[in-house]
Amino acid sequence: MVQADEDALICDFAETYHLYDYKRLPLRTAASLAVGLRNDSRIKMHLSGSKVAPDLLLLAAIADRLGLLIWSQTKRRHGRPKSILEALTKTAAPREHRVFQSGEDFHAAREAMIRQMEEAHGD
Repeated sequence: MVQADEDALICDFAETYHLYDYKRLPLRTAASLAVGLRNDSRIKMHLSGSKVAPDLLLLAAIADRLGLLIWSQTKRRHGRPKSILEALTKTAAPREHRVFQSGEDFHAAREAMIRQMEEAHGD
């Protein structure tokens, strides 16, 4: 943990145990205290590669399910609700690029996309 992010470990010890100099502790004691830190501590989140606390992920999943249930009960289903959980965990995806051989090909593809969107929204 010290090698991964000593500053995070120091902050977690100070916040959790009110210990400001972990180096003065016996090694076994410091190790036991480090293992006993909560899963949403800075150092444990750093080691797991998580950017969002586990309880926040759970709340986002609950909100997503509730939003989906409410949306599924509406008569006119305009646009499925966006996922909060996905927004929290998603990394930037590469954008899709299309190449057209001519202006006519571009306009034909554009019209097809417009028709597809209109059909999806029921307009």
